[in-house]
Amino acid sequence: MDIFEALFTRRSIRKYLPKPVSDEDITLLLKAAMLAPSANNGQPWHFVVVRDEAVRKALAERHPYAKMAAGAPVVIVVCAEPDEHKGAEFWVQDCSAATQNLMLAARGKNLGSVWCGLYPREDREGVVREILNLPPHIRALSLVVIGHCEQPFSEANRFSAEKIHYERW
Repeated sequence: MDIFEALFTRRSIRKYLPKPVSDEDITLLLKAAMLAPSANNGQPWHFVVVRDEAVRKALAERHPYAKMAAGAPVVIVVCAEPDEHKGAEFWVQDCSAATQNLMLAARGKNLGSVWCGLYPREDREGVVREILNLPPHIRALSLVVIGHCEQPFSEANRFSAEKIHYERW
């Protein structure tokens, strides 16, 4: 699949087939995530791969928008260790880029994904921190649910010329 097909057909998928995602695919997705740009090449990210059904269900029950995590084969939580890196104030951008790379790689492997926000909502980040036993110095940005899609992918067009400004506003 070429990059434009992946970009134009990636969707937030919330229904998954009861089929596991291979270790090889998870490793490939994480390699793609770690290729994201980061401020001063700080690479502040850490990833928690959750396959355990009980843990996925706990995340689904306590995050108001991650109910689909209970029925998906894997959840990846994108975290950061911001204070350990030069450019620490850019950890949100860095981990957002890693999250997007992860999701595009999932699409490239014909897997569906959905990004469930954590940071800056302390209630959501706190739930994940508690369930996954994150150390106090680690921040959790996003929870990405991944699996084989129940529905087919289709192309969307959200291009809006009205939102483009040249030279100045």
